[in-house]
Amino acid sequence: MDKQLRNELVINANYRMDESLRMIKICLDKLSENVIWQKPNETTNSIGNLILHLCGNITQYGIASLRGLEDNRNRGEEFSILSGYAKDELFQKLVDTVETAKKTISEVSTEELLKKRLVQGFEFSGIGNIVHIVEHLSYHTGQIALWTKILNNQDLGFYDGVDLTVKNE
Repeated sequence: MDKQLRNELVINANYRMDESLRMIKICLDKLSENVIWQKPNETTNSIGNLILHLCGNITQYGIASLRGLEDNRNRGEEFSILSGYAKDELFQKLVDTVETAKKTISEVSTEELLKKRLVQGFEFSGIGNIVHIVEHLSYHTGQIALWTKILNNQDLGFYDGVDLTVKNE
């Protein structure tokens, strides 16, 4: 894999994960502790569960798999926990997980990026794992944002001060 292409993959994956963290932090700052474990209904997850789920998924795909470590994920527990973490603790756990994944992505060999492996029953290359963790983090960031908007009935201001109507050059 070309070094410039590899660097571009790492830079953009890291940027997208940092963007999701930024948005989740904005959401958490707008929420009280008592709603973090609240579920919109029985078929959805609380923000607390979503963050624990993200930590488990990112660890499984972006850390354990890419580093060749044992997969110790307990996916069911991510959704069965109903309390026990404050929002600041949850956010720090997510930040630590993402930072470890970013470090892993930056350090993993080109051979590992191209190597196919089974994760959660799916076969992906290391690049596929990276794409998965970025899109999965973004997907659940959107759910957290929507639930925050519903709870607060206000815009989140993710892009305050940015003109999003600018056309492509």
